[in-house]
Amino acid sequence: MPKFPQPIEDLIRELGMLPGVGPKTAERYAFALLKRGPAERARLAKAIIDSGLRLSTCSTCRNYTEADPCAVCADPRRERDLICVVATEQDLLAVEATGEYRGLYHILGGTLSPADGITPDDLTVRDLLRRSQEQRPAEIILALDPTIEGESTMLYLSRLLSPQQLKVTRLARGLPIGSELGYADEVTLTDALRGRREMAAAPKTAAPEQIKQ
Repeated sequence: MPKFPQPIEDLIRELGMLPGVGPKTAERYAFALLKRGPAERARLAKAIIDSGLRLSTCSTCRNYTEADPCAVCADPRRERDLICVVATEQDLLAVEATGEYRGLYHILGGTLSPADGITPDDLTVRDLLRRSQEQRPAEIILALDPTIEGESTMLYLSRLLSPQQLKVTRLARGLPIGSELGYADEVTLTDALRGRREMAAAPKTAAPEQIKQ
């Protein structure tokens, strides 16, 4: 027998599917929503539906956008010979907030994690390789979290990009090991951008399996 009426159980179940939301938190969120007035709940529902209907992904950088290309890719004032590779849309916003970077972006959609079943085919690695071959940027900045997954992804990408003889850099070590880019303060991230250094290609024995072409 359900603990709550079925509509509440359904709401708790759906909220519990969000990242970082456990059963108790989902329960609190559900009752917080129920305490809102009908107009407020309708606005929230509309915002959720509209985000799915009105947003798509930029065909260039893979950021969410209402128009293709997105505002960043379409901006003629951006430095088009720089590509900053980030894992998520939140990381892009974090780099933008520094005001230090004026180039373009590429969103991978995550980092490699064999334990979680995330392989290069689950990320936009092919798009990045194709884009780098076509645009021949002066520099590709790998701005990924300094975690095990982030480090292994950067090593993997640097090896894939090395035949193109491009300058591939990574953020400076101002970011603590194990930290997440999206939660770094603007000063730390600015210092990391300014102190970025060139990536050395990993030995073949240390890199993951090559992506299928």
